[in-house]
Amino acid sequence: MGSADFILMINLSVAGLLATAFMAIAIHDVGRVSARWLAFSYVLGMAYFAIEFSIPAFADARLPVVAAFAVFLGATIAFNGGLAYRYGVSPPWAPMLFFLAVASVAVYLVQDLPRHSLTRMMAYQLPYAAMQFAALGIVLSARQRLGRLDYALMAVLAASAVQFASKPFIAGALGGWGADPQSYVQTSYALVSQSLGTVFGLALALLALALLVRDVLAEATSKSEVDTLSRLLNRGGFERHAELALRDAVRQGVPVALVIADLDHFKAINDSYGHASGDRVIESFAGLLREAAAEHHVAGRIGGEEFAIILPSTNLAAARLFAEGARSAFGTLPIDGLSVDRRCSASFGVAELAADEGFSDLLRRADEALYTAKNAGRDCVRVSPGLVVRQAKALSGKG
Repeated sequence: MGSADFILMINLSVAGLLATAFMAIAIHDVGRVSARWLAFSYVLGMAYFAIEFSIPAFADARLPVVAAFAVFLGATIAFNGGLAYRYGVSPPWAPMLFFLAVASVAVYLVQDLPRHSLTRMMAYQLPYAAMQFAALGIVLSARQRLGRLDYALMAVLAASAVQFASKPFIAGALGGWGADPQSYVQTSYALVSQSLGTVFGLALALLALALLVRDVLAEATSKSEVDTLSRLLNRGGFERHAELALRDAVRQGVPVALVIADLDHFKAINDSYGHASGDRVIESFAGLLREAAAEHHVAGRIGGEEFAIILPSTNLAAARLFAEGARSAFGTLPIDGLSVDRRCSASFGVAELAADEGFSDLLRRADEALYTAKNAGRDCVRVSPGLVVRQAKALSGKG
């Protein structure tokens, strides 16, 4: 077995391992279509390496050569489809499959050209480069914010496209790619070409695998932080996201406020109408918060009938207006399971973050304001005087 044959066997084994890894993710999360397509791409990769390995056994290698080309190009198309699903982009199946058909016919036709013809070699390699650039375009058109792994993937895709386009010149520098398809695996070019394929193929696969694993872990974390009844963050999730929101607000130098709400007489609702009706009250109030909240707000159910929302870039006055709006809207909201004339209400406490405070301090002051609202007769909004008092003291100290 020559060196190129040995590399082919390694590539076949690696493709099998990667197909298994992506399929494991697809089985773990049956809704992750991207993992299925990525697994299929490496199954096609295994088929390609198997055909390459078998070519020397054919007296006339024209058809197996074209088949190997079409299967490998199909593998890159399946990979692109997996990336498209991962990045929320509609896979361009029709143009990619049309390109596969045209490129395969072109490779079949150039078999009559001299084996070392640059046109013939370009017909093999440029379609691969085109599919790698198409994958790069898919990532660039993603409907989500890109991170370091995404940029690393784009860099490797670009480099991989360049190496495919440069292979005809590499073959020329290394003495060509053999007098016939059967002797290809014995050439120095075959060893270099297969080695480059291993490096880039493995790098792309590991980056794609890392992205999918990160997605799975992020979704698992997200599910563990969400309250199933309200579909808002639970207390643990709210505190974690609130800490991050406060840190960002402090870094950006913008105000941030916290609103806490508690449903009034909730036990009486459960006692009079049953827990199912009480659940609908919670669902209704949570839905109201979701509709009122902006994308950068952080809302959670932090207790049985207690809710909280962090409002970045919002001062105390604006936060109070938000709370008043939520209170008024909830007071007019009809809820299934309650009598027609029964309306629910909530009490609100509002506080704005002071310069020397952390999340626990802000939460405590908002909670104190909430208790003030409860003691004032409920169905009202009260603000924490803490920030105002501190500012007044600071001004009097200057005087």
